[in-house]
Amino acid sequence: MNKNRYCVIMCGGVGSRFWPRSRAAMPKQFIDFFGTGRSLLQMAVDRMRGIVPVENMIMITNEAYAQIIKQQLPELDDSQFLLEPARRNTAPCIAWAAHHIKALNPDAQIMVAPSDHLILNVDNFKQSVIKAFEFIAERGALLTMGIKPSRPETGYGYIQVGEHISDNFAAVKTFTEKPNEDLARVFLESGEFFWNSGMFFWSADSILQALSAYAPDVNAVFEAGEQHFGTPQEQTFINEHFPSCPNISIDFAVMEKAPNVYVEMVDFGWSDLGTWGSLYENSPKNIDGNVTQGCQALMFNSHNNIVAVKGDKLVVASGLEDYIIADVEDALLIVPFSEEQKIKQYVNEVKTKYGDKYL
Repeated sequence: MNKNRYCVIMCGGVGSRFWPRSRAAMPKQFIDFFGTGRSLLQMAVDRMRGIVPVENMIMITNEAYAQIIKQQLPELDDSQFLLEPARRNTAPCIAWAAHHIKALNPDAQIMVAPSDHLILNVDNFKQSVIKAFEFIAERGALLTMGIKPSRPETGYGYIQVGEHISDNFAAVKTFTEKPNEDLARVFLESGEFFWNSGMFFWSADSILQALSAYAPDVNAVFEAGEQHFGTPQEQTFINEHFPSCPNISIDFAVMEKAPNVYVEMVDFGWSDLGTWGSLYENSPKNIDGNVTQGCQALMFNSHNNIVAVKGDKLVVASGLEDYIIADVEDALLIVPFSEEQKIKQYVNEVKTKYGDKYL
C-alpha cells in the first residue's frame, strides 16, 4: 500500500436537509439509514481500506462530533482528528488539512471526500480512486470526480468537460452550480456535463500552490502558523485563527480559477444522499412505490411516499402522493417532494421561532 496516500473525510456538517432525522447532536453522516449496522461515515472509511493506510485517514469535523466519531471508528488515533472551532465551508477545511498533511509528509497525495455519500458499486469505486491517485502523481493536477447524470437534477453542481486526456479523464471547461431545471435538462441532453461529486484529488504541494495563487486570504491564515503544524501547538493555533477564515467553498476559491483542473468521469452508483429524495431513490420500494424507514406503515391509496419514523410507532395514511413523512420524538415533518429544496428554509424558520430546541 502506498504510504504517501492520504484520505481526508469531511464529517462536520449538520445535514439540515435531512431534518428532523438529522439533528445537530447526531447529523446524517453518523446515522445507519439502511439497517446495515454501518453509518454513512463508517461506510466511507470502509471503502478506502486497502487503498489508503488506516493511519493516513484524517477526519476533519466539528469538536462536538469527536466523541461520536471515536465511538464509530475506534481504530483511529486522536492524531487523526482535525477539530474545527467554527464552520467555514470547504476551502478553509481543505487548506488546514493540506498544511497539516504536508507537515507530516511533504510527498503526500490527498483524496478529499465527504462523509455522507452512498456508493453502490464499491469495486468500481476503488478502481476509480486508484486511477485518480495515479493520474495526479503523473500530472501534478487538481482532479475532481464527475458522475454521468441520469436526470436533470437541480440540486447538484455540474462540470462541463473539455479536451479528453484518455477514456476516463478530461480537462474541465466550466463549473456550474445548481442550475434551474431547463438548464439542467440542456446539460443532460448535451452529454458534455457531469455531476460534481465533491470528491477531489491532488498532491499537498499542488493544492497549497493553488490556494496561495487563487485564495491567498484563506491560505495566509494557515501560512502564519506553519511552524505549528504537526506539533502539539497546532490545535491551539487553529482555535485562535481558524474562525477568521472567509466562508468559501473550494470550488469557488480554487477549482473555478485554476488552469490545471481535470475530471475523472466515473460510474459507480453514486448519490450524495443529501436529501430525503435521494434516500427514497436508493431505498427498496413496495408495489405502490412507498418506502418505509425503520417503522411499520399501512398506506391506503397512497403512492411514491417515504415514511421514516423513529421509535415504536405505527403510521396509517391515506390519499398521499409523493410525500415525505419524517417523525422523531419531538418533531414531525410532512412535506411534498416538490418542496424538498425548501426544507433547509423551513429549518431556519424553526430556529428563528424556537431557537435550537428542535434542531
